[in-house]
Amino acid sequence: MNEMSELERLRAEIPRPAAADLRAEEGRLMAAIGAADASAPGTSRARPRPRARRRTLGFGLGAGLAAGALVAGAVVVTGDPSPHGGSGTTTPHLMPVASVQLLNRAADSVRGQKELHPKPGQFLVYESQSTNLSEDNDAGRHWAYLTREKRKVWLPLDGDSTRGFIEAERLAPKAIPGEAIPPHALKEVGRRGPEKLADTDGTGGRTGYQAVSRLPTDPAKMYEHLYTGLGHDARADWDAWGRVGELLGEVYLPAAQRAALFKAASAIHGVTTTGKAADAAGRKGVAASMVDPIGAEREEYVFDPKTYDFLGTRSVVINAGKAKMPVGTVTGATAQLRVSLADQAPPV
Repeated sequence: MNEMSELERLRAEIPRPAAADLRAEEGRLMAAIGAADASAPGTSRARPRPRARRRTLGFGLGAGLAAGALVAGAVVVTGDPSPHGGSGTTTPHLMPVASVQLLNRAADSVRGQKELHPKPGQFLVYESQSTNLSEDNDAGRHWAYLTREKRKVWLPLDGDSTRGFIEAERLAPKAIPGEAIPPHALKEVGRRGPEKLADTDGTGGRTGYQAVSRLPTDPAKMYEHLYTGLGHDARADWDAWGRVGELLGEVYLPAAQRAALFKAASAIHGVTTTGKAADAAGRKGVAASMVDPIGAEREEYVFDPKTYDFLGTRSVVINAGKAKMPVGTVTGATAQLRVSLADQAPPV
């Protein structure tokens, strides 16, 4: 028996912990981390930080609809090879047949939208606006406020940010309820760029046009893609919802993949609709939304109420005790203003 076979035999003899035990252990671990953070010098409070869904691209170092009920019935999709399963495959995920009508309508509306056809050597140009929660310590006190920014990003088709560019305008910050805007935040208002782009979270390789154009066009297979490497509990659903958000940022999905993504997202357990929502630019819409199962916020993907075009995202506080902010406070938002093609990068 070789070493790998012996290792597999020994691992097979160890009982697999139940999902409830894992969640309980996670809760104890997070509580311990929170207690340690709360006791750290200079920390005024511990606030759960929402998971970032927006692709993190920055300046380089050089510079009213009801949700449809989920009904019985499912499509079986085979799992992809994965080191997480004992047989080398993930457990198949089942995509519910019925789903959230808002996202279904968004999928159907894709056929009427203008389609871009990028060519080698071109850049995809994303124009957007964002609002983000910022917390820092200055002049001996803790500050929490909202930073706001408009930006324009040029990305090559392969998503390699080292060949991309960015220009941005920092807008006047906004206060959150019960907080004040620090003086130093006002000094950051103004324009910057264009400059070289830095991809600070390394997602460019998997969200570039060449990569996403190879994603499944079948909703059931897209659903399985969203759950690749995940489990079957509420946390897996939340993480799959986050993967949807990654593909709705500074990413251009071809029409077939876009429609499949909306159909697949509509089947994620726990997704519902929010009748009134708005993106970072203030455009009113309706949202497909999901609540973080262990957090304090609701993550919304906002659509035009008439055309069902995707507008942007929004994070909203739903648990004042956990968030240490009033219910309804918007802690983050994006607005997708325009996506176009350019034959060359901007002068720098």
